[in-house]
Amino acid sequence: MSTQASTLDRLQRLTVIYRQGYHSDVVDRTLQKILALENAQARQELTAIEVRLVAFEQEYQMSSADFAQRFHAGELGDGVDFFEWSAFCDMAESLRQRLQLLQTKAA
Repeated sequence: MSTQASTLDRLQRLTVIYRQGYHSDVVDRTLQKILALENAQARQELTAIEVRLVAFEQEYQMSSADFAQRFHAGELGDGVDFFEWSAFCDMAESLRQRLQLLQTKAA
């Protein structure tokens, strides 16, 4: 079993026993710390990517949002810089989505 599958299995088992009424302060604190660490790491990664995005925006005098729209519409050609910029835009969006999930409070 892969590490990822093993981790998912463990999380699912915890979910099942918590839904059955189990509670552990240790598990609660541990999960809170894990989420905080993941949040901090994602923020750090996003900051580094945003620095790269700003450099592209300054070089090409357009926002990343405008670039993405024009690039995906085929208006900008297929230069290496544009593919790199597009990849950074995708990574930034993925990190923003991850941060949103990490910061969502349970109902």
